Amino acid sequence: MAPNDPNSQPTETPRIDESSQVRSERTFALTVAYDGSLYAGWQIQPNGLAIQQVLADAIKQVVHHSCIVNGSGRTDAGVHAIGQVASLRSPNWKLPASRLIQAINRHLPRDICVVDCKNAIPGFDPIRHATAKRYRYTLRSSRIPDPLQYPFHWWIPKDLDLGEMQAAAKRLLGTHDFKAFESLGSPRKSSVRTIYAIDIYQRPSPTGLQNTGVEICIEIEADGFLYNMVRNIAGALVEIGKARFSPLWIESILKSAERSSFSQTAPARGLCLLHVKYPANLFLPDDDQSQTLPSNDS
Repeated sequence: MAPNDPNSQPTETPRIDESSQVRSERTFALTVAYDGSLYAGWQIQPNGLAIQQVLADAIKQVVHHSCIVNGSGRTDAGVHAIGQVASLRSPNWKLPASRLIQAINRHLPRDICVVDCKNAIPGFDPIRHATAKRYRYTLRSSRIPDPLQYPFHWWIPKDLDLGEMQAAAKRLLGTHDFKAFESLGSPRKSSVRTIYAIDIYQRPSPTGLQNTGVEICIEIEADGFLYNMVRNIAGALVEIGKARFSPLWIESILKSAERSSFSQTAPARGLCLLHVKYPANLFLPDDDQSQTLPSNDS
């Protein structure tokens, strides 16, 4: 029949194969590094520019659609990362995952960059599937400040006793209720966490300042962290390093389940998310995108 024939029947609207759409969508795991000094934290919010927003805007320029980039954790304003992990879903990127790195970086400011990209299985969740996270808190123990590194450490203008801090930190290893090291503002169902490792070490100033003290790094790896948990632990360890309290004091704080008024929350600028750990079977080679989310029994 002719197209304008009044006796012709309407053409049936073709059905969209939703299953094929789902299969064509790829999931990527991005590793992101950033200097958090100028940002209001990771999460998009109305009160300032967030890293999540800047990253999503850059990705939109590459894949040509809006997307939600979910991160492994909500780092606060001023906190840095070299191993933040974020998920991205898009049906439009057909090249190898590794090619996304430079494509996205071309649209990012120089204080944010994607350092790695992998294919992930459908359903990959950077928060729920994480098995451990590791943070580093950096102190500068010196009478003289380091102006070039100031945005990345907490300057303590006196010597700190590294041995006493290490002795105190050992008392936090294992599974405990860390409510005493949680700041108000982001309540969790449980404040029980497991700390797998606490390493405290010193290193020379990265800027090469001579005879002007050292940097002290506190690295903590755990199955999860409460709000400001690392910064509160760092604040307590500094009080011990100053010889205000013995290493046993940190154990008494832990058992009290109450925030101590004798130590402060360490400044955000000294904190850096180093890396997030995941099971290897969540990631796929570029030539294999057919896998599905493993069951809880796997």
